[in-house]
Amino acid sequence: MLDAMATRKNSTDDPLAPLTLAVGQEDLLLDRAVREVVAAARAADADTDVRDLAPEQLQPGTLAELTSPSLFSERKVLVVRNAQDLSADTVKEVKAYLAAPFEEIALVLLHAGGVKGKGLLDAARKAGAREIACPKMTKAADRLAFVRGEFRTLGRSATPEACQTLVDAIGSDLRELASAAAQLCADVEGTIDESVVGRYYTGRAEASSFTVADRAVEGRAAEALEALRWSLSTGVAPVLITSALAQAVRAIGKLASAPRGARPGDLARDLGMPPWKIDRVRQQMRGWSADGVADALRAVAAADAGVKGGGDDPEYALEKAVVAVARAARPQRR
Repeated sequence: MLDAMATRKNSTDDPLAPLTLAVGQEDLLLDRAVREVVAAARAADADTDVRDLAPEQLQPGTLAELTSPSLFSERKVLVVRNAQDLSADTVKEVKAYLAAPFEEIALVLLHAGGVKGKGLLDAARKAGAREIACPKMTKAADRLAFVRGEFRTLGRSATPEACQTLVDAIGSDLRELASAAAQLCADVEGTIDESVVGRYYTGRAEASSFTVADRAVEGRAAEALEALRWSLSTGVAPVLITSALAQAVRAIGKLASAPRGARPGDLARDLGMPPWKIDRVRQQMRGWSADGVADALRAVAAADAGVKGGGDDPEYALEKAVVAVARAARPQRR
């Protein structure tokens, strides 16, 4: 099944439509668009002939040959990758075919979008193509939505914190994110939460330390301490954790002092944070005060000195700082 992030652009939702147009540069989503059509075709006819073609393989005359009627009226799927790179003569042939496509043939055009090859793109849309958007996911918020969609597609429940931790740990590679989500679903029963993701992926030290910091500034002391102990048990350097705590508290202080009503884009530029982080910090800063930020920064500074040799028990110094930050986030609970 295609992921929810590969967005339908018109009402045609039949994978066996005569023309499918997948637009974008996200390879995983493009490949899924192709697989969906091929799977539907082979479900209808196990002997479906599938041809996967690069632009240089589709020379003038090739399309006519591939689409010519046969005695057995066999079903075909013709996949044309990087359609924006087709030669002018081949584009003319494709446009002519679009005017009268064959019912037993599913043509799948993969197009990067943009100006190059726009004539073919426009012609395919005018012909009523079933269009799927496969944009490159450059924003962390988009990757987070992708992970949530993966778990939904797999029929599993995952907490928002688990999804965020997975994105923080894996990064921007959609194939790795999809593989990680599938692995978690295969290995774990019940709801997938942050602790489960942590057991699998806290080998990524930065992700582990930022999980501790996120839970602390949200006032969730017990969860922050659990994440801290797990991080330390997996070998995360204490200095990474104090650094993450300091960054998280400073981010709250910066955003709290920013002008009210400012747009996320302007705030991101002025504060040196990506827009997705502005949204996250806004959620985390509820309950914080200027005094709380100052108290938390002092506690983190003391812990930093402790883990760098100023104290005998770095683990205790970290625990003390985590509790202090969590209390500063929820002063009414003191």
